[in-house]
Amino acid sequence: MGRLGSLVGRCLAVLLVLSCTVRGGRSAALTAADETAGATLVYVGTNTAGEGRGIHLFRLQPRGAEVSQNVTLVPLGLAAEVANPSYLEVDLPRRLLFAVSETEEFEGRPTGAVSAFSIGSGTGNLALLSRRSSLGKGPRHMALDKRGRFLLVANSGSGSLAVLPVSPDGRLGEPVDHAEAGAGDAPDPGKPGAEGVALDPADRFAFVCDPVGDRIMAYRFDAETGKLAPNRPAATPLDPGSGPRRMVFRADGRYAYVANERSSTITAFAYDPATGGLNAVQTVSTVPDYFDGSNRAAELALHPSAPYLYVSNLGHDSIVLFQVDPEAGTLTWVEEQGTGGRAPRHFGFEPSGKHLAIANFDSDTVLASRVDAGNGRLKPSGIFAAVPSPACVRFVPPPEASR
Repeated sequence: MGRLGSLVGRCLAVLLVLSCTVRGGRSAALTAADETAGATLVYVGTNTAGEGRGIHLFRLQPRGAEVSQNVTLVPLGLAAEVANPSYLEVDLPRRLLFAVSETEEFEGRPTGAVSAFSIGSGTGNLALLSRRSSLGKGPRHMALDKRGRFLLVANSGSGSLAVLPVSPDGRLGEPVDHAEAGAGDAPDPGKPGAEGVALDPADRFAFVCDPVGDRIMAYRFDAETGKLAPNRPAATPLDPGSGPRRMVFRADGRYAYVANERSSTITAFAYDPATGGLNAVQTVSTVPDYFDGSNRAAELALHPSAPYLYVSNLGHDSIVLFQVDPEAGTLTWVEEQGTGGRAPRHFGFEPSGKHLAIANFDSDTVLASRVDAGNGRLKPSGIFAAVPSPACVRFVPPPEASR
């Protein structure tokens, strides 16, 4: 009986340990899922020619609701391994993420690629849905139409624009159209460029920044078929040496803004939505008067809900804030904010406009910042997240906040 009692005791002890282990594992799994389920996620695309491995995932962690309180990015690991995802785009209602592969070859052909991923509801990890050719080398920028039916891709290395259809489940189809967006009568037709692409708010016209030709190419866009046709006029010229890189439209469609990389300027345009016409009304510098060093303007973005425009500078290593005049569309300098790192190639807004994250490409860091709703000023946390060669930042709030 003593032996039997001892054996029963040992068995009960083993069962107790197993039970605790299972409960502990389940609890840990639930904790990991809870950590991302109700959180705002931050995806960072990297340059994999260096130490980057693909798209890195973080969780936004605000310390509180006050602007003065710090906000940090909590690392959650690698969301997807993909070649050179230097630019990302998101479709929040469908929980989709698109990434370029800024490469010179894909499946043995001289072209880059574009990937579509679904965003995991429990973990935030990315599941590959499809991958297609971009029909050009070095895809560097994208624009998604309002209904999420077409993805426009600017191929910098080939100076071309491709239109890829997006199915209801998020998969990419073969390109439905393709246009040369930087050749012709450019100063150097042998080196065409297409640095950025933008759709107007009505999805009637598509525009491509051609830094070699110092001009904005314009196309009529058929939102039903995805087809492109040259607009008339086919291009809007900029001052020689401007090097247009990014273009954004105000939500009301009355004005558009272009960041000129080489001249470190922003040009404001009055926009005619009926014809796609652009009329320059102002050009301002992106760097302060006292700065005489080398600089290039990089990313450009309007605040999601307030009259503020932001631009990043590579060289001056800053984000500059401008106030946007609601009637005239003109810009007034407000402040410059250092990024705490080198080469802020990209920055991204949380859709609510409460937070912003800056990718310091040469410093291998991403800096999170609060945005003061009253004046648009940045309140950087001073806490850096380590990311190898960060090239693009995208926020994805929880599903209930995206509806």
